[in-house]
Amino acid sequence: MRREELDFILQEGEGLTVEFKERFDAKGIAREMAAFANTEGGRIFIGVSDKGKISCIDITNKLKSQIQDIANSCDPPIKIGFGEIGNVLMIDVAEGRNKPYGCRDGFFMRIGPNSQKMGRDDILGMAIEFGKIRFDGQPAGRFDFSQDLDMNKLDDYLKLAGITKNIDVESMLANLGVAAKDGGLRMNNAGVLFFAKNSERFFLTSKVVCANYQTNEKVKILDKKVFDGGIINNIKESVDYVQKHMDTEYLIMKLKREEIPQYPEEAIRESIVNAVMHRDYFDDSGDVLIEIFRNKIMVSNPGGLVKGMRKEDFGTTSRTRNPVIANMLARTIYVEKLGTGINRIKAAMKRAGLPEPEFRFNGSFFVTLFDKSFSKAGDVPENVPENVPENVPEKRREKIIELIGKNRKISIPETAKRLGVNEKTIKRDIETLKTEGFISRIGPDKGGHWEILSDKNKKEKQKRGAAS
Repeated sequence: MRREELDFILQEGEGLTVEFKERFDAKGIAREMAAFANTEGGRIFIGVSDKGKISCIDITNKLKSQIQDIANSCDPPIKIGFGEIGNVLMIDVAEGRNKPYGCRDGFFMRIGPNSQKMGRDDILGMAIEFGKIRFDGQPAGRFDFSQDLDMNKLDDYLKLAGITKNIDVESMLANLGVAAKDGGLRMNNAGVLFFAKNSERFFLTSKVVCANYQTNEKVKILDKKVFDGGIINNIKESVDYVQKHMDTEYLIMKLKREEIPQYPEEAIRESIVNAVMHRDYFDDSGDVLIEIFRNKIMVSNPGGLVKGMRKEDFGTTSRTRNPVIANMLARTIYVEKLGTGINRIKAAMKRAGLPEPEFRFNGSFFVTLFDKSFSKAGDVPENVPENVPENVPEKRREKIIELIGKNRKISIPETAKRLGVNEKTIKRDIETLKTEGFISRIGPDKGGHWEILSDKNKKEKQKRGAAS
């Protein structure tokens, strides 16, 4: 650091990432190190008063060694570096990747220009956020094996996993990792999610919600289902729900009928399994949500990337938020190999000749699958054939006429967007409706407007068309 930069910092004063210490204070420095490591990192300047005035200190190797010992004695050890500007010693504290960090006096975090001691809830929240406390491995204290265990779900899971039932139930559950023999058998949260008769009695994050919309907007819901029958049933029923509500194209090839689904089953299954396996079960603000739109499917779950995983590592590095749940699913047909789900989704969509799926993550994680007619930029897809005769479905005809009735100058792109179909489809529909005498164009494309024809005009136009 140059002297000019130090002068600027002295003028700015202490802040979120800057702390001044007039002299060496082992206890105070330990607190500041822990606070910076638990927040965004920062720099401690020894030899500077609270008011930004430089005092004289002796910077020796012994002093640096003492400070390094303080950093090493924190739990876990904190990574630091040193810098010297005249008589000022700078300690550069990196933000920790193994939070929370503590010193002999407890756990601290930086709030503005001050370091404050963390309370129990603060420590617990940070431990959960950074994976030190995992939901699926926590004991389910109220679980009564005689009342709450669903043996049918356990039997179904064992068959699915190809496991022979040759030992007692208690040992079986313990070997699966969903129960612990610790002063008596105790089920953990993963066990509840898989094998409880009623998971919702223990927590509200066990459900999967499916919704089917009329268009590409969350306006009109055609159907909605909530599944809460355990992780395996939730996955199975959700996959079935999507397949029931998506389109299937039928091609006749050499007297054989070939069925082409709107989306490949593998991509659907992997997206749903990924959401169930990696959701943040501590977060009860939302559910695993599967939304079926006109030409896209969105699968989302609370919880973004697992802490410690960088955005640039996404798709190449695998880390799981719920290792017990992941291990249980890895024994079944629903997970072929842990850590390959994202790439399997991409590969399945590519084999089907569909657009590349979209992955987004902030506080939640989103997977969006697009069908062959979807255009993200609003452009007309190249694979939509032109001049193909097509009868306008009655519902779409009524909707187009309704939109024109509300706005006679509505454009084809706007109509396509409102109905959730591509522009070429709307162009064909418009030409068909004009030919059949339902609508007429008055004036040029730009500056003109649509007119809905009366039944009399429509019949006359149809007669003229038939006569010709």
